[in-house]
Amino acid sequence: MSVLVVGSFALDTVETPFGRADNAIGGSAMYIATAASYFTLPIRAVGVVGGDFPPEGIAFLEKKNVDLEGIQTIDAGKTFRWSARYHYDMNVRDTLSTELNVFETFNPEIPSSYRRSRWVCLGNIDPVLQLSVLDQIEKPHVVIGDTMNYWIEGKKDDLMKTLRRIDILIVNDSEARLLANEPNLIKAGRIIREMGPKIVIVKKGEHGALLLTEETVFSAPAYPMESIIDPTGAGDSFAGGLVGWLARTDDLSEENLKRSVIYGSSLASFCVEQFGVEGLADLSYLQIRDRVREFKELSRFEEHEPSYGEQTSP
Repeated sequence: MSVLVVGSFALDTVETPFGRADNAIGGSAMYIATAASYFTLPIRAVGVVGGDFPPEGIAFLEKKNVDLEGIQTIDAGKTFRWSARYHYDMNVRDTLSTELNVFETFNPEIPSSYRRSRWVCLGNIDPVLQLSVLDQIEKPHVVIGDTMNYWIEGKKDDLMKTLRRIDILIVNDSEARLLANEPNLIKAGRIIREMGPKIVIVKKGEHGALLLTEETVFSAPAYPMESIIDPTGAGDSFAGGLVGWLARTDDLSEENLKRSVIYGSSLASFCVEQFGVEGLADLSYLQIRDRVREFKELSRFEEHEPSYGEQTSP
């Protein structure tokens, strides 16, 4: 099943307690497309890069069989750049610089060959641009979207219009609380569903993820990592794994939605093991399946009902 991915391509400079990477290829579209490519093809990418975007970045996507017709190259411009320093608590980081460069005037133009894509995954971009993309697509089967605090606070009206056209919204816990103005995530999910998306997925970092539908509240664990090198791109890798699995199976049943969350979590867990997209570079489908099985074992147990008179105290 065809998947259209729209988002950013970037050069990231990241420092963590375990090392540093300078000008690593990244951006939401890069992570989403890479993760999704393990499950289905074609993956169609739309974004913009400058003349300084390294040829190995394009070669990386080509190796993953990502269709690059929708990537604009502005030779005279510079690629979106971002730098940050993570603390020992990897949930805390300091953004050191953000240089939008060619991304500042990015106006997604969807090639005619992409306009019948059945699955659309909108990375974290201006909701006005997300709407523009959807206006160019012919009756998508499923639209998956992401957003962030910046758009929730600064472009709420435009975001609300976009939400009415999104089927699955993926946000983190702070974004869900801000969007719904509700601290309880279960209640926040219900409020957000009333805004348009029928399915809400809340990422909770090291605490896993919540899947919220009309009938289901599913809490997925986080994979217990012994080595987290760089959490950059984990959320986008989650989205890519999720949309890739759903497109592969073409199944939106409650049980398959649960599976998609686990597949997304699996790809995110591989992502954080190395800097940039290197953690996603050379996976095999067998490796992914093995990690999914490990996820399944994390919360699996055999129920035991003690018989009368059996010792039950600790």
